[in-house]
Amino acid sequence: MQQTPYQPLACALYDVIEIACLHRYYVVIELVNGATLEGQALTTETSADKQEFLILGTADDKVRVRLDQLQAITAVTPGASFKRIELNKPNSSS
Repeated sequence: MQQTPYQPLACALYDVIEIACLHRYYVVIELVNGATLEGQALTTETSADKQEFLILGTADDKVRVRLDQLQAITAVTPGASFKRIELNKPNSSS
């Protein structure tokens, strides 16, 4: 399966991901393909070809999610500095 070219996130949205990792928030991640993941935001990493990933600690393992595949992130940790943030708004056709 061919993956689409990486599309970097806006800096303000990347900052939200960094805050989630810094505070180790538990989050629910919605992906653009409709799947959801739950776990603890651990860190971000950048691959040699400049793709950026969120490393999410789940109940079973660590999951590496390409940032441009995130639809939304919801912090479920009590007192988190954000609730639900849309990262990758779907294209609207008019």
